[in-house]
Amino acid sequence: MRLSSTRGRSVLTYAPPRTSISGANCAIVIAAIMLLGGYLRLGRSWRILLSLATLLGFTVLVTPEPSVLRSAVMATLTLASIGAGRPGRGVPTLLIVVIGLLASDPWLARNYGFALSVLATAGLLILAGPLSRLLSQWMPLALAAVIAIPLAAQLACQPVLILLSPSLPLYGVPANILAGPAAPVATVVGLIACLTLPVLPGVASGLLALAWLPSAWIAAVAQTTSMLPGTRLPWPGGVPGVLLLSVVTLLTLVVVLRGPAARPARWPAAVLAVLLVGFGGYAGSLIGTGIGRAASLPANWQIAACDIGQGDAVVVRDGDRYGLVDVGPDPKLLANCLATLGISRINLLVLTHYDLDHIGGVDAVIGKVDTALVGQPEKAQDERLRERLAAGGAVVRQTARGDAGTLGGLRWNILWPVRGATTMQAGNPGSITIVFEGRGIRSIFLGDLGEESQNALRRVSPPGRVDVVKVAHHGSADQSPELYAELRARVGLISVGATNTYGHPTDALLNVLASVKTVSVRTDREGMAVVAPGDNGTLVLWTEKITDRGPPAPPTAASDAAGRVSRAR
Repeated sequence: MRLSSTRGRSVLTYAPPRTSISGANCAIVIAAIMLLGGYLRLGRSWRILLSLATLLGFTVLVTPEPSVLRSAVMATLTLASIGAGRPGRGVPTLLIVVIGLLASDPWLARNYGFALSVLATAGLLILAGPLSRLLSQWMPLALAAVIAIPLAAQLACQPVLILLSPSLPLYGVPANILAGPAAPVATVVGLIACLTLPVLPGVASGLLALAWLPSAWIAAVAQTTSMLPGTRLPWPGGVPGVLLLSVVTLLTLVVVLRGPAARPARWPAAVLAVLLVGFGGYAGSLIGTGIGRAASLPANWQIAACDIGQGDAVVVRDGDRYGLVDVGPDPKLLANCLATLGISRINLLVLTHYDLDHIGGVDAVIGKVDTALVGQPEKAQDERLRERLAAGGAVVRQTARGDAGTLGGLRWNILWPVRGATTMQAGNPGSITIVFEGRGIRSIFLGDLGEESQNALRRVSPPGRVDVVKVAHHGSADQSPELYAELRARVGLISVGATNTYGHPTDALLNVLASVKTVSVRTDREGMAVVAPGDNGTLVLWTEKITDRGPPAPPTAASDAAGRVSRAR
């Protein structure tokens, strides 16, 4: 069983089902055959032979991937030992299988699927029993076993999973407890459907429809848990992260699983102290960088430029209604920003164009969008992106000049591109340009428009004065000074990566903004930037980091740009 949902990696996959899918399914298939053989009153030898034949067919059907191969070989040895009247023990059998497979194909040692399959099985064999006994002190043994099985696999696999994604799944175990009962039904019914499809296609279609029900339940659990706050907690990556998590897991298991009588007199207190200090420091860092940062934002903030590297992702808000203009290059970075802001649903998504630094993070929001405004597709992959948004429940509309709507109490208007024009319809020149107005702030988002398309915008759809401008193309030199002079924005948000090799933002652009007294705010230096309406027509500007301009003044102090912008902290 694999739980996956488009949230953010791209795909959110919980460790236990991902690593034990083959073992669990093989066990289900063999158990079903053994029960069927018993019902038919077949002898043990015939049941074992029938199970081996079914296992071989199942392996061919699902393809012999490394994890499937490990499960099939281990199941074969187990059945053979049962047939010989000498049932083997789990851990020695696992070791024999691993050694044999690695001897036949040493490259399996570099395969994540194989490693995770082995670790999940080892976790079940070694940890599931002790964890069940421990939990049974507070709950019925059956319930304790239900919790202990996915927990054991999670603990065993997580150090290796850190190499794939430096984060900890908060809801992995509960999600698998909810989805687990559906896996046997989906496996058995789906297998029967595959077997009957060549000879009884009508019956097979009915079985496939029946198998859809448990599969839909598994998908629903994955989708729901992926939308909960704090789905994945950050953790150091690479070898240091693996070693740190391994040490923490080992110490925790030793302290928790050893009985009081077995503990030496002194060291448990020291180990507990180390764990408490470590967990306290980790929790404090999460609060300091997440909850604490969110709590310091102006309560009435309206615009937030996420720090997502070289790309755009800017949130527009009115109360509990949220718009998002572009999604940046990385779903993880966008997911972190949205989590910090406490956003779980996007009411209006605007993808200005299809460059990777504007759409690469879309997996973080698929399934969470009500309406998506997109531009003219250029390639087949652009069409596929639109289809994925629609499959996630979004109403996808190709937009152009003249389209308008509301986001809570804010009104939005599309100024560019011009519908039906023969040029500047796609790519940077065709970037969707949108204006939001209301609650004391008028803002414009220029996508990646260059100087030529900016000047065309001035002629066709003069934007007028604004309070905030999302500067075009991360501050490149390809800009129209005349446009920025007409905008006369108080704040210019520049979404740019600290390590970009393009020289963004350029001195030319910064000079243009300075010449019209627009305060430049750069995510590469100041991190997340938030703008809120202030008193008496002023703006309050909050930034995540303090820059060399010095610490920001309180909201009531005189401000940059001729007193029009106050700095808040």
